[in-house]
Amino acid sequence: MEFPGTLKYTKDHEWIKVEGNTATVGITDFAQHELGDIVFVDIDTVGKTLHENEVFGTVEAVKTVSDLFLPVSGTVNELNPDLEGNPESVNSDPYGKGWMIKMTITNPAELDALLDVAAYKALIGE
Repeated sequence: MEFPGTLKYTKDHEWIKVEGNTATVGITDFAQHELGDIVFVDIDTVGKTLHENEVFGTVEAVKTVSDLFLPVSGTVNELNPDLEGNPESVNSDPYGKGWMIKMTITNPAELDALLDVAAYKALIGE
């Protein structure tokens, strides 16, 4: 499994890539592997401001539906438009084409509580 060292991770298996006060969020390679074949991504929070750990959407796999949790507080600005027709890109490229949202971070201090790659690997037993 792949875990880029430039990202931060949550205990709920989301990743976040920070560029200034803007961030891209998705689920980890571990999460997509555990879920199995992803058939639908439902995110209806574009334009909403949410707090850290609030649900920003769901991901549906063949056998289960899982909530998606916002890693840090902020406003959801954009949904990956490719997910509507190609939700399987979350399986094939979770850190690239399978990204889920772009957001504006409202409390950058919350980033300090997220996991680096070594702590995330320890969490999942890698």
